[in-house]
Amino acid sequence: MPISPSSSAQAARENVASQLRAMRKDAGLTVVELARRCGWHHAKTSRIENARTPPSPTDIRLWCTACRAADRVRDLVAASLDAESMYTEWRRRTRMGLRRLQESYVQLYRSTGVFRVYSPTLVPGLLQTEGYSRALLSGNARLLDIPDDSGEAAAARLRRSKIIHEPGHRFLFLIEEGALRYRLGDQADMAAQLGHLLTAGAVPSVSLGIIPSRTPERAVWPQELFHIYDDTLVSVELLSAQVNITQPSEIELYLQAFEQLRGMAVYGAEARELIVRAIEALR
Repeated sequence: MPISPSSSAQAARENVASQLRAMRKDAGLTVVELARRCGWHHAKTSRIENARTPPSPTDIRLWCTACRAADRVRDLVAASLDAESMYTEWRRRTRMGLRRLQESYVQLYRSTGVFRVYSPTLVPGLLQTEGYSRALLSGNARLLDIPDDSGEAAAARLRRSKIIHEPGHRFLFLIEEGALRYRLGDQADMAAQLGHLLTAGAVPSVSLGIIPSRTPERAVWPQELFHIYDDTLVSVELLSAQVNITQPSEIELYLQAFEQLRGMAVYGAEARELIVRAIEALR
């Protein structure tokens, strides 16, 4: 079943928009009358009410004032900001640098008991070595056309990864076999990364599953890279943005997909054999 990672964000935007539309109607105002009171073109009112343009906090304050509902400003501003935080473009998230982006996850990681990570093309960040991470982040900087602080960012990512050895957390990693073959950095960087995976599965808190590329009759085809934090948040990484999903029904869908993917993975000696083959293919 296809998963729509942006639907939670859109549903949250539409909820704010519907509340604003209902408020206008309850006040007995037309689209044109509300626009006149707020000092903007009536087309803007329509765009906000149809969730095509997110309202700014100032827009919401003017709207509520026009409808004589100033007591609703705080709740609606909070709901609108929450909706916009669900879908955040990488260019916006990285404007303070890639290192700061890595550090921004620390609090979330420390508050999470069970991590579930599925990655179709990359070694998950918590299992990355510095050379592999540096190559990946440097490529991201070029793609996003932002200053390249990948060296500092990779070091920050490595510091963040030490949480794997801290008590109180469990880590369930799933990767497609293809992720072992996509080379990042030079041969030495890739060999070091694959060698690190050989030992990562031995960490008591870590479960590392690899889905073989020749898995017959797959129940779930490869999906987008996603993280599940306990059962309260799913973070999906798209090319242009990060989508945060908090709607329980959608989280449940990702949990179900993760369990089906887990059932197709190999572990222990079988997983290590796939990693060894990938190391041999580097020679």
